[in-house]
Amino acid sequence: MRDGGSKDDSESSLDEPAGDIGRGGRLRRFREHRLVLGAAVFVVLAAGVTIPLVLSGSDDSEEACHQVRASTRALVDDPRAATEALDPGNGLARSGSVRKLLRHDSVCGDGAQVLGRVVDAATGSPAPGRPHTEAQARAAYAVAAAVDGLELPKGLAPGLARMVAEYVVDAGENRGWGGDQLPGPAVSSEEARPNSQGWSRYGSFLATGEAHTVFGYSDGSPEAEADIESLVAELSKDPEAFAILYDAERANLAHHLERFTDSGGNPDFRPPSRPDSLSKATNGPDRDVQRVADHIGSLMKHRAGYATDGTIPDLAAFDKSVRRHTRGTFRPAEKQLDSRPVMGDIADRPVSGPVEGDLMDGRHQLFSVLDSWAKDRGVPARRAAAMKQLMDDAYVRALWLRV
Repeated sequence: MRDGGSKDDSESSLDEPAGDIGRGGRLRRFREHRLVLGAAVFVVLAAGVTIPLVLSGSDDSEEACHQVRASTRALVDDPRAATEALDPGNGLARSGSVRKLLRHDSVCGDGAQVLGRVVDAATGSPAPGRPHTEAQARAAYAVAAAVDGLELPKGLAPGLARMVAEYVVDAGENRGWGGDQLPGPAVSSEEARPNSQGWSRYGSFLATGEAHTVFGYSDGSPEAEADIESLVAELSKDPEAFAILYDAERANLAHHLERFTDSGGNPDFRPPSRPDSLSKATNGPDRDVQRVADHIGSLMKHRAGYATDGTIPDLAAFDKSVRRHTRGTFRPAEKQLDSRPVMGDIADRPVSGPVEGDLMDGRHQLFSVLDSWAKDRGVPARRAAAMKQLMDDAYVRALWLRV
């Protein structure tokens, strides 16, 4: 994270008002301030007191819970060791050990929050400008696979949401891919390099030297399926996790818009040697804005569905909590940028101001950013209108598509 903070629990600085522009870098604050064990814990251990492994239920029955070991807690302060512990290897041979570490229906005390910090230490870029390694990218895949289909224990969702945000490009690009057509759980920066026409299946405006997680990969094993859409759906139950994901997608939109040309095209596009009516400079940008709109529409779909089935019992309270955890508004630069930031920097970009309007009106949040970009950059009205229509179609389709 780029700046300090005094809190050390899962709430951290996320309880600060959304309009506090001077505070940023949520993802990295969790890396710079690792979990510190309280003095009381050492007193308990020194006294030889056994820490209970069960929690009492309301019906006086006992529900077994997982007790996070001291060796696991130590990984929070040792990112290299955390990555080694969660890296499944190229052949995913160590996926079982990752599942054993993370997959629990119930976790004692603050254990779920600790596991979230372990994930953050293992998969996150430790500083601005630092690209993800292949080991970190594989670890992110293993984490998503380990919790696939799991109803997450309370406290774990924010940590996993930070991981998804840290890999916002990969988590977006990989949805719906065919697993048997992909090279593995992660690819090197060389494998992700754009082709002669400036296109890469791993995303737009990719940073040099950064490995990428291939969440859509599958080796056919039911224990190695990193279904990112299902994970996002599960994370959306938690207001803090929802805010982290929503922030990341809106930041990603600003990131893309400020790199498009003044005509809404891809500056990296190179026409093919043979004329091709399907190859256009606007194809990539069209796909990029539709994808962000689709992801935000999906978040709103999950929110509505959980409010309907009672998973979110008080929608007003949920929305209030989301807004409290949301950092603010993300608007693109007024001039075209040619930089290619690493993924962690995309989600971690500073806010441009407080949230404006209804945060849960995803359409408004998308369109206001697009409109201001088009005005600042002098984008032709016809092109701006076409982009807005594509975003609207994708947002509505995702919002109403029940799966």
